[in-house]
Amino acid sequence: MRIIKNFLYNASYQIFLLLVPLLTTPYLARTLGPEGVGINSYTNSIIQYFVLFGCVGTNLYANRKIAFVRDNKEKLSQTFWEILFLRLIMLIVSFGLFFIFLLNYADSDYYGYYLAQSVTIIATMLDVSWFFMGIEKFSVTVIRNFVVKIFTLVCIFIFVKSFSDLFLYILIISLSILFGNLTMFSNLKQYVKKPVWKKINILKHFRPSIMLFVPEVATQVYLVLNKTMLGSVVSVQSSGFYDQSDKIVKIVLAIVTATGTVMLPHVANAFANGEEHKTREYLYDSFAIVTAISMPMFMGIVAISSKLVPLFFSSKFGLVAPLLSVESTVILLIAWSNAIGTQYLLPTRQANQYTTSVVLGAVVNIMMNIPLIFWLGTIGAIIATVISEFAVTAYQLFAIRKQILMYKLFKDTYKYFVAGLIMFFVVFILNGLLPFTWTALIIEIFMGVDIYLLLIFIFKANVFKVINKMRKEY
Repeated sequence: MRIIKNFLYNASYQIFLLLVPLLTTPYLARTLGPEGVGINSYTNSIIQYFVLFGCVGTNLYANRKIAFVRDNKEKLSQTFWEILFLRLIMLIVSFGLFFIFLLNYADSDYYGYYLAQSVTIIATMLDVSWFFMGIEKFSVTVIRNFVVKIFTLVCIFIFVKSFSDLFLYILIISLSILFGNLTMFSNLKQYVKKPVWKKINILKHFRPSIMLFVPEVATQVYLVLNKTMLGSVVSVQSSGFYDQSDKIVKIVLAIVTATGTVMLPHVANAFANGEEHKTREYLYDSFAIVTAISMPMFMGIVAISSKLVPLFFSSKFGLVAPLLSVESTVILLIAWSNAIGTQYLLPTRQANQYTTSVVLGAVVNIMMNIPLIFWLGTIGAIIATVISEFAVTAYQLFAIRKQILMYKLFKDTYKYFVAGLIMFFVVFILNGLLPFTWTALIIEIFMGVDIYLLLIFIFKANVFKVINKMRKEY
């Protein structure tokens, strides 16, 4: 039952995060325009490299490590302080490197924007969400972030009125992350004791963090490099178009991959207690859920993209529609790789296989990006992303082929595919017949959801049994 509770906490927050962009993105697309959106996307992509270096792989490592020791309060406290100090030192170094970088851009038009974005590095120093995820206390991060996000939303609508407010917008977003992280510290005292300074040993966490730093760098390559290359090679507007398409996909993925955040510490704890058979059962169950959710989402976006984009972003972003149709394919691919990689490989200490899969994806992305961006521009970057995500998922399936039963993993997948395909054709036809309004779009979405749910119920898909099982046993 705890898994269901944590999933609902995390999923409800992800849905809230979905609703925030539904309000802000159309507003910002109109007030900042393609250039403003592009500058924000481009400068943020640069900052993410410094954040990545400063975290040095602890984003993945810390969550798992805390889950391993959460039943021993002494080890839990000591592990928390050691990882926190490691992150703090590395992020301070990263912040110093950022200012060296900034000195070379003193005359750049983007100097002020880089400075506003850099607050994110400071915010990351104070991020302890990994601790609460490791002990499976998702309510702490969710409830406090609700309040911060609402305050951020209000500030955006009050203070951001035109392109000239771009600096202020970036600062609002950066400060919201900082304040959100600060609010979690008050909850630490009931779980963590004061550090025993003589026993502090941050170096023992450095090497395993570095092992996970490699896949994080690789992941960042095909998450951020596309925007950086488009902004440098084509234009900041192209980076903005890519970012808007990517934003819709990431909003959907936040819901789909909510199970990953919840399942990782649970699987890690089961593995640490020698219950390896449970880890495989968890994989089968989570794979069924993410397939059932992601299949209709990616097909539904393709069906409504021609209407969704101009209504959501305005007619200035019309070029985003075909980009979104192609990129939506990764929703299913990332859902699968998240279930296998984040929910199985990492918590069962198979980091090498996970690392190889993400490095492979990064290499494929770079190899595809260079010719495709020069040849096709923004759509080329999207195609490169899809190909790289396919490579990641394919390798992960290959890596676990002897550990699990493939027929059990993909059980009833064909049912979700057929139900999604029928839903797609109905919604696609409706999209062409109904007028170009928000009311029509909402009708199409609800029709699609109802048709899909009805069909998988008729087909007796196993997802309903899995949810009932998780409710009773987990």
